[in-house]
Amino acid sequence: MLVGTEEAFRAVASRDARFDGCFIHAVRSTGIYCRPSCPARTPKRSNSMFFATAAAAQAAGFRACRRCLPDAVPGSPEWNLRADLAGRAMRLITDGVVDRCGVRGLADQLGYSERHLTRVLTAELGAGPLGLARAHRAHSARILIETTAISFSDVAFAAGFSSLRQFNDTMREVFGTTPTEMRSRAHRRNDAPSGAGTVQLRLPFRAPCDASGVLRFLSQRALAGLEDTGPDHYTRSLRLPYGTGVATLRPQEKYVACTLQLTDLRDLGSAVSRLRRLLDLDADPIAVREVLGADPLLSSSIARSPGVRVPGSVDSLEIIVRAVIGQQISVAAARKTTERLVTDLGEPLPHPDAVTTLFPTAEVLAERVVDALPGPRRRAETVRDVAAAVAEGRLALHPGRDEAELRHDLEQIRGIGPWTSSYVAMRVLGAPDVLLIGDLALRRGAEALGLSEDPAVIQEHARRWSPWSSYAGVLLWEAAATSPQLQQAS
Repeated sequence: MLVGTEEAFRAVASRDARFDGCFIHAVRSTGIYCRPSCPARTPKRSNSMFFATAAAAQAAGFRACRRCLPDAVPGSPEWNLRADLAGRAMRLITDGVVDRCGVRGLADQLGYSERHLTRVLTAELGAGPLGLARAHRAHSARILIETTAISFSDVAFAAGFSSLRQFNDTMREVFGTTPTEMRSRAHRRNDAPSGAGTVQLRLPFRAPCDASGVLRFLSQRALAGLEDTGPDHYTRSLRLPYGTGVATLRPQEKYVACTLQLTDLRDLGSAVSRLRRLLDLDADPIAVREVLGADPLLSSSIARSPGVRVPGSVDSLEIIVRAVIGQQISVAAARKTTERLVTDLGEPLPHPDAVTTLFPTAEVLAERVVDALPGPRRRAETVRDVAAAVAEGRLALHPGRDEAELRHDLEQIRGIGPWTSSYVAMRVLGAPDVLLIGDLALRRGAEALGLSEDPAVIQEHARRWSPWSSYAGVLLWEAAATSPQLQQAS
């Protein structure tokens, strides 16, 4: 969470990396803003200022530090955990909604007026929607400058700038250097530029981070054609606003290495935002550990899986369809059934390789899923009804939705109950305090850790896990998967 001035200065003086992304440190005497952990000399207390976001520091006239690259720090964990307007707006801004639809489009999706939205964001984050979108464009542009060999005019277009002049002015203002100098420094660091359409980048996180645990969860549910997994990687196709993409993720000690192949480089920001949500890279592991580690039932699980993360989503419709299909059947059976659906109705990638297919669109599912999906007809009709609601605009599926409103909208559809709507809220919105009491594997995990399998007992005990019940649920799933007794029973 955001810290007070004195606490913030102590974090800067100790170069505490745990606060990276929680606030921005700016220095009046140099005009530069940094991460709290920046290795530069600590300034006098009187020269320090603190901001909620990099965009707020930029709006105040500061430029980014070249040593610690504060623009690369994940957003404040509160952006992805709080269900308020600022948090929901920030998730949509990082997905590129302002660049594609303008401030009015952002306000319409959130259900507020432009004036009210701007007032709230400025009060909460120190900058309005245009300033926040500008900071996001600058970050996307820096990635393309340093990791590809494409022309600067193409970089400007791909990052969402309206002109080359605006691009050059923004980069000089934000980073205190020109695009040419930025690329030259990247070459001197021996960073090999990627070919056009392919971007190599690092996805930072707050340590510790159990990214391997998330990839293990995804691998167990991976669908042939849509995803490809191995001991050290996870690859999947992406349907993006301007085109398609393929992402390969490889966890490293201090970051997740990411290779992105995009048909349109304007999708870079959206792709990175979605992949961060997929791996829950903006989580605050220290806050989670302090709450869950205090429970003797979970303390050993936290020690085995430091930095536990909740699997997210890159495709909201896909998560809902998977959840509906997975009701009342095993993970293996759900995987097999969904795989068939992807094979029959998925869209082929223009350049297939390790993965070949995109998840079916809402329009295709609404028209053909009843005949294509094996098993109970009612289940197929539920998928059809969801897809039809999305295709017709009656059901909004985006990470800026209010959790209670999304649950309500989903449960109005026949065949969707509290378990499914809760699972979708956890995966799509990153809701941190969801405990799927009705999930059999979760109850078995509770039993494996010494707690009763009785839902009422689990619910009562789980009060001490708030507001991180979703993370506790992941630990219970892991306990069920690794319990020798349960493995023998299965």
